[in-house]
Amino acid sequence: MTLKRSNNKMIAGVCGGLAEWLGWDATIVRIAYVLISIFSAAFPGILVYIILWLVMPPPDSFSE
Repeated sequence: MTLKRSNNKMIAGVCGGLAEWLGWDATIVRIAYVLISIFSAAFPGILVYIILWLVMPPPDSFSE
């Protein structure tokens, strides 16, 4: 399975795509992302999210 953004998205599908790639629940990945962002002064987390949004390919248009 390749790393792609997900249709299970809140903003851009980055956390959902990471969750699908890792085989985890998307809610756990989102909570972990928020906690990591808070404890790292938020800016690096936002920057990483934007970079992943630009780098990760979009989900397949015909996905379920």
